[in-house]
Amino acid sequence: MKKSLLLLFLVVVLATIPLITQQGTEFGGADGEAEKAITKIQPEYKPWFNSIWEPPGAETESLLFALQAAIGAGFIGYFIGVTRQRNKQTKQEIPGKSKHVTH
Repeated sequence: MKKSLLLLFLVVVLATIPLITQQGTEFGGADGEAEKAITKIQPEYKPWFNSIWEPPGAETESLLFALQAAIGAGFIGYFIGVTRQRNKQTKQEIPGKSKHVTH
């Protein structure tokens, strides 16, 4: 329990330090940075295809990105929980199996 609280505290500290130290900056995604780098290297570059659908605004795009991250985190947490529970059940079953083997 103490370990979990310590880890939670460290996560909160690590998440807030950049927000405090980097005030006035604009957070952007990798797509925007890649587009800047490409147009800097080759100013006449034109993408060879466009997205089928573009979100109506930046907030919707952020919402979809956050939703995607939440789903991914939920999947990873579920997988870790199931694996941990299976390991716990396996450890509990091993002493029971050893009794049957000795008969």
